[in-house]
Amino acid sequence: MRIILNVIWLVFGGLWLALGYFVAGVICCILIITIPFGIAAFRVGIYALWPFGKTVVEKPTSGVGSLIGNVIWLILCGIWLAIGHVITAFAMAITIIGIPLAIANLKMIPISLMPLGKDIVDVGTARTYQPGPA
Repeated sequence: MRIILNVIWLVFGGLWLALGYFVAGVICCILIITIPFGIAAFRVGIYALWPFGKTVVEKPTSGVGSLIGNVIWLILCGIWLAIGHVITAFAMAITIIGIPLAIANLKMIPISLMPLGKDIVDVGTARTYQPGPA
């Protein structure tokens, strides 16, 4: 079922959302200081391509640096990507088939607003998640 939902997601909005994340990642990688934002954008962009079967977990090792980075990300890119998720979710929710996709789209808004200090893992390993070395 996950594969079917992922394929439908990819065709009806996931590709455009991922493209938005990849553009944000390229823009962030232009300056050396914002490369961590670019890497986070690419990571979330891959998640936006194939989201079903994955989940977001907090990194227990993240600290003040992630918080400051998330505030900067929110101002530069996060709000625009979140607006893209809301618009896409609204368009997907028009049909009955698209309702699960719209719900998944709305669940992606928190990571689009604050991607630093989070990991994207498989659903099966989320309960036993142990982060790698910091």
